[in-house]
Amino acid sequence: MNLNLRTAVVLAGGAGVRLYPLTLESPKVMLPIAGKPILQWVLEWLAMQGVEKVVLGVAYNRNKVIEYFQDGSRFNLDIAYSTHTVEGGTAEGFRLAIERYVNDDTFIAMNGDELCNISLQSLCEHHSKNRPIATVAVSHLKSPFGVVVMDRDSRITDFLEKPVLESVYVSMGVYVFQREILRCLPPRGDIERTAFVRLAQERKLSAYKHDGLWVTINTLKDLQEADRLLSGQIENHGSLAHT
Repeated sequence: MNLNLRTAVVLAGGAGVRLYPLTLESPKVMLPIAGKPILQWVLEWLAMQGVEKVVLGVAYNRNKVIEYFQDGSRFNLDIAYSTHTVEGGTAEGFRLAIERYVNDDTFIAMNGDELCNISLQSLCEHHSKNRPIATVAVSHLKSPFGVVVMDRDSRITDFLEKPVLESVYVSMGVYVFQREILRCLPPRGDIERTAFVRLAQERKLSAYKHDGLWVTINTLKDLQEADRLLSGQIENHGSLAHT
């Protein structure tokens, strides 16, 4: 299996309804963080790690994405665009993009609103070793709420403000796929409720644990937190430095 993956499929079509009114006229991936669109951070991170071709799955206000990134040459990438519907979800987005533009047996796939510093080389080595149809990058869940610690008598002994729950892992929205995944992708739906359920039952789904930087953008608070973190990345590294 080729570890030097050169192709990535990135979904950039979400409406970002939880970020209204910021996304009334702009796709979520085009919202600015530390001076540049979310998706630009993702694409620069991919290019930095050797990815050469990116297929962008676009839907909501797609022209804003296409006009900004064009053919990808100014980001040292070859960008193709695959249109899908917002209602079709991630399953439709990935399926159409792969069918239309991906010939590689193994490639990166991800959501365009995930910011992380995963080493793609390490992720691909894990995938090659385990030989699944899909590998899902996972990270510890950061609780959005404060957690109450109690003793046996229900007395509160501590209050942890939004702790990292080290016993719980969640999908980061970053994957390595075999092209064979097409047989599991339905016409519409959420990939984690359809294809991944089927692959898990077939024992063809692997998890790659990541303990480094990971920020997913769903709310205004996420956007503000990402702006703070990535402003620090600019000061220290100039980009999403990978581990």
